[in-house]
Amino acid sequence: MAGFIFTAVLVLLVLVLVSKAIILVPQGEAAVIERLGRYTRTLSGGLAFVIPFIDRVREKVDTRERMVTFPPQAVITEDNLTVAIDTVVTFQVNDPARAIYGVADYIFGIEQITTATLRDVVGGLTLEETLTSRDYINRRLRGELDEATAKWGLRIARVELKAIEPPPSIQQSMEKQMKADREKRAMILTAEGTREADIKTAEGRKQAQILAAEGNKHASILAAEGERQATILRAEGDRAARYLQAQGEARAIQKVNAAVKASQLTPELLAWQYLEKLPELANKDGNTVWMVPSQFGDSLENFARAFGKADEDGVFRYEPPAVTAEAKEEADRDKDEDWFDMSSNPEIARAVAAANEVANRPVEDPALAAQSKRKSVAEAEKESPIAGENGSAPSGRRRDEDRGLPAGGYGAAPNQSGGHQGGQHGNHGGAGETWRP
Repeated sequence: MAGFIFTAVLVLLVLVLVSKAIILVPQGEAAVIERLGRYTRTLSGGLAFVIPFIDRVREKVDTRERMVTFPPQAVITEDNLTVAIDTVVTFQVNDPARAIYGVADYIFGIEQITTATLRDVVGGLTLEETLTSRDYINRRLRGELDEATAKWGLRIARVELKAIEPPPSIQQSMEKQMKADREKRAMILTAEGTREADIKTAEGRKQAQILAAEGNKHASILAAEGERQATILRAEGDRAARYLQAQGEARAIQKVNAAVKASQLTPELLAWQYLEKLPELANKDGNTVWMVPSQFGDSLENFARAFGKADEDGVFRYEPPAVTAEAKEEADRDKDEDWFDMSSNPEIARAVAAANEVANRPVEDPALAAQSKRKSVAEAEKESPIAGENGSAPSGRRRDEDRGLPAGGYGAAPNQSGGHQGGQHGNHGGAGETWRP
């Protein structure tokens, strides 16, 4: 029985010693080992053996990066404004022994150093600089903390300002300022938009006025061309009408003269005609009295003696001269169908057609027309340099042909027509010939 108890106690003692000699350190942690109260070594993650009851684990330290958030700290800026700043510090324990033996509480030490460094940095900045210099403050804090905590076996990875809260009155002023800035930018943008719109509108009006002026110019040119052609045609018509009237009067005089010669009038017939016309003269308005001249008989007697011959009875009788063959032919000619022809001159008809074509032609853009004209002229000069040098007269003819006119311009048709009329008038001598205006 005693042997059994001894064996059991021995086994229990061995188990206790084994449990005290084996230490299991998790990954990401480090264990600080002391031997008889003195630091001996640091164990990293894994299984390790120590001397039971002589070595002990002082503390296990987390060696991963850790993030610590500190409460807001009241900091006074250079312009004597108090702001509350929240900070976030990311650090890592590189040397667990220094972190345990170098400082009692390294997290509290980081907080105090952060607060002191933050007040030192922000104290040299104004509120506006503090709000706009986060990167600068972060770098200063990280540098100061890293230098101060290096002896504690710590590495400061990053320092961030979580929030910067100015006083409520300053916040209201900032909000008003921001609102004023936004309104200012809105007004500036509105003014810029209005300016651009006015510029675009003015450009559009300018282009419209230019196009309207070009249209009025072309319309005036076409109207002037039409008026010129109309004036020329009216002048041609008036000339033709006067010529026809003169030709008709000449034919009427020739006809009356031939008829008089062919009728062989005598003084008795002339006296009778004179007596017949006297009542008609008396019937005119304002004529109340008419008288037959007393010397009328003496006048007839003197006329008969001058132009008549005494017959066997002693009476002077007028004998008309013999009717010539030409006068007989002229008096007997009653059908003159060709001398009064109102058909249009072919040249004038062509000129009218060309004028109508030019008037109905659409007005093209002057810029495009000038560009196409310059292009055609350049191509013509490239193909034939001699023609380009000596082509002044042909270019004028081309412009006349482009407007639908004869080669000589507007004056060619009237001149040719006038020459044609004069030649016809000189050939027929006045009677029975055909003239076409």
